[in-house]
Amino acid sequence: MEQTKKDVLKALERSLGVVSTACKKANIGRTTFYRWIQDDPEFKAAVDEISEMAVDTVESKLFDLITKQENVTATIFYLKTKGKSRGYVEKQEIDLGGGVTSTLVEWKPAENE
Repeated sequence: MEQTKKDVLKALERSLGVVSTACKKANIGRTTFYRWIQDDPEFKAAVDEISEMAVDTVESKLFDLITKQENVTATIFYLKTKGKSRGYVEKQEIDLGGGVTSTLVEWKPAENE
């Protein structure tokens, strides 16, 4: 892989996957970055790996908020996204006449788990 692509990948890793920031640091345009993703499977795989690493990093920060700081909002967010199969869902009542009439959040464990 050429040096410029390596530089972009290093900058992307440092910016936790933020493409605009990485492109500015490496002095390339976003169009070039996305063309490389299309044309270079090795580059795309490296970008995908960095994106997964960024999600892992943020997820560990979320767990810190939940476990160390007992952050209720973080706990609810986690359950709404990862606990759907256990019945932690958000439901909306929609008026078919043209809009949302009310919003109801239900928190209940799934039956027969």
